[in-house]
Amino acid sequence: MNAPVTERVTAPPTTPGIPVPGRWRSVLPHLGTPLPADLPPERSASGSGIHINLPLELMRQSLLPKEFWDIPPEVAEAYRSFRPTPLWRAHGFERAIGARVPVWVKYEGGNISGSHKLNTALAQAYYYKRAGVTELVTGTGAGQWGTAMAAACAMFGLRCTVFMVGSSLAKKPYRGVLMRMLGAQVHASPSNLTEVAAADDGSQGNSLSLAIGEAVEYAQTHDGAAFCIGSGETYSILHQSVIGLESEEQLAAAGTSVDAVVGAVGAGSNFGGIALPFLASSRAAGAAAPRLVAAESAASPKLSRGVYAYDKTDATGTGPREAMYTIGSDYRIPDSHSGGLRYHGAAKLVSALRHSGEVEAMAVGQVEALEAGRRFTLSEAVLPAPESGHALAVAARLTSGDEADRLPQGVLVCLSGHGYLDLGAYQQLLAGELADSAPDPAGLRDAVRGLIRIGDGPHAAGGTGGRA
Repeated sequence: MNAPVTERVTAPPTTPGIPVPGRWRSVLPHLGTPLPADLPPERSASGSGIHINLPLELMRQSLLPKEFWDIPPEVAEAYRSFRPTPLWRAHGFERAIGARVPVWVKYEGGNISGSHKLNTALAQAYYYKRAGVTELVTGTGAGQWGTAMAAACAMFGLRCTVFMVGSSLAKKPYRGVLMRMLGAQVHASPSNLTEVAAADDGSQGNSLSLAIGEAVEYAQTHDGAAFCIGSGETYSILHQSVIGLESEEQLAAAGTSVDAVVGAVGAGSNFGGIALPFLASSRAAGAAAPRLVAAESAASPKLSRGVYAYDKTDATGTGPREAMYTIGSDYRIPDSHSGGLRYHGAAKLVSALRHSGEVEAMAVGQVEALEAGRRFTLSEAVLPAPESGHALAVAARLTSGDEADRLPQGVLVCLSGHGYLDLGAYQQLLAGELADSAPDPAGLRDAVRGLIRIGDGPHAAGGTGGRA
């Protein structure tokens, strides 16, 4: 018999309820040193006509060491339709994995996009609309971000165009249907609409980097359009801080805290959203922070096997090069069902914290991830997205293995989205047809050769500065 779902906390048990946070919280004032400055593009955008228009307020949120940022009333009102999101102790999952310490889960899948992505999509649509933009263009991997952007554009009266990784769209066609229902134009990437796709030699095929590159080019060649991105940028991580801020209050209301915070990392927004408010609170109080553990795909192991170097963020190579942990933007990532994790690099904010030793990383294969998702479904009656399964798998490692003795108060996991449009992956798991695709070591070495390394640190993977 399945275990009952217990101790779900959407509001403190002893107070009328937790309000939606009125401010986002930035960790930038607590870093100690500024983030590494961007480098000029690999190739000049002059002649290509490609550049990215970013509203001033989003630039300020990425650069200024200001800790608290007021959430605009229009965005806060939109948040109230689905926030605060549930947090509960997953007793059934604990029994299923043999956990020796508590596992707390923060669930972000209960909105139209099915994921945490709506938190920043709404904020970005608001700021771009204020800046006079009439159409937002983006790239998406598994489709949660594209869906969130389509929903946000519909809410704020903007047109929306989405380039979705073609292999992912083929596996999850109903993601495309949902985006189109919300009014978006959806194109499988590589498409026949852009020069960057036409120039691809196959090395970028079916990658998020290429989908983003197509979106960048398409936005620049259409009047009133602007490119937007939902995961790796510092401002998007700021908007996701509502996850961690609510979690802190909910745990306090339950009379507890945690020793580790876990989130899956594609580029870093849901991980940063749940983990970095805990880091900021600890630094502000002069206390030790919980362990911050990033769960990544073993098919795209940038934080555990990548290098800390300057790399391009998309296939156009016309935007600034950012300091990131990367397996190389030209590396062809093996296919997997976790499309949201199939990105070559981690956000520069998450990368800097990994480089300084504040963030740990564990790579998880998709079989282990989906098996963790299956166990969670059986024991908690919630179906996780494959991306979230990676975080659950790491939580299982931490709470049922030898490390559990060092985590007596337990672990908090961000369950970043639901898996109802990922049932094809679970079908393969149940049929025993699912396999892991590990990166080729030689291919990884070749993909980072020539990148400018940033130097040594506690977790600087293989670098002494200079060129790889």
